[in-house]
Amino acid sequence: MNTDELYIKRCIELAQKALGKTYPNPLVGSVIVHEGKIIGEGYHHKAGENHAEINAINSVENKALIPESIIYVSLEPCAHFGKTPPCALKIKELGFKKVVIGAMDSHDKVNGKGKKIIQDAGIEVVSGILEKECIELNKRFFTYHEKKRPYIILKWAESGDGFLDKDFQPISISNSLVNQFVHHLRADEHAILVGTQTALNDNPSLTVRNAEGINPIRILIDPDLKVPENFKIYNNEAPTLVMNTKKEATENHIKFIKIKKENFLNSLTDALYKEQVQSVIIEGGSYTLQQFINDGLWDEAIVIRNEGLQLKNGTKAPKLDVKPHEIKTFRDNTVSFYHINDQI
Repeated sequence: MNTDELYIKRCIELAQKALGKTYPNPLVGSVIVHEGKIIGEGYHHKAGENHAEINAINSVENKALIPESIIYVSLEPCAHFGKTPPCALKIKELGFKKVVIGAMDSHDKVNGKGKKIIQDAGIEVVSGILEKECIELNKRFFTYHEKKRPYIILKWAESGDGFLDKDFQPISISNSLVNQFVHHLRADEHAILVGTQTALNDNPSLTVRNAEGINPIRILIDPDLKVPENFKIYNNEAPTLVMNTKKEATENHIKFIKIKKENFLNSLTDALYKEQVQSVIIEGGSYTLQQFINDGLWDEAIVIRNEGLQLKNGTKAPKLDVKPHEIKTFRDNTVSFYHINDQI
């Protein structure tokens, strides 16, 4: 790993500290290096606050060293006035010796403009360092802006013989260690989605309980509004979007969004894009999950298996014809990780 890669790797490590907290902004880390020594570093903590580059600049004790320093940033510096001024202008104004960028920003407000501002000021710019890793870091952000839909993660727990429940009644499949992992997962993602049947059977609250983190936006697919409003999914612990075919309304933290039954999944992802939802975990039942699989409308899948548990009868788990790229063991459970690009 060369020096540039080493510092971009540090930018990625810094950026990851804010996972789940920066929506709708991307995760970004920045490091400032003077003669081979890090003199400043920072990352973007949450939307509306300073961007990574500004936090890194602010952390430099001796600002006189800046014109002789290199600034590393995992994502192209922004070029537009949002809640904060453009970072590219700040870099130009301070006159860094060189700028090293991990990945370019596909967001239409940036998309090469930040790099151009810096280059036009006569500052050397290198981009595409550890690009693959920098894009992976912001897979949610990039998917949202490029595919105009959220990054979609499918998740379910099944028994060794491939059932989601016993005799169509809810049953605990995963162990406490996996439950903790699942709550970390919820805290990292922007939203979590279930269908009518899961909401009626399990009465879930879909909040983060066994881990530190922000509650994701809850999404309920309930075309005929069958889920009673005294169910936990309607409590005030998190903003809730109810996708239905009956009504359009906003009541406090609950928003009813009316979508057509035809071409339902595409209408759903369009609606989520308009609501600026960047990533969603589908924790629906077998029917909902299989619909996403059949349409090829997913990015990652996480499948929890309790090999020793044989349920013999109940709801069959969804079918996914992809090989996992990783399998982790949590005591008597295995967690398999799939990616749509792994399809044979």
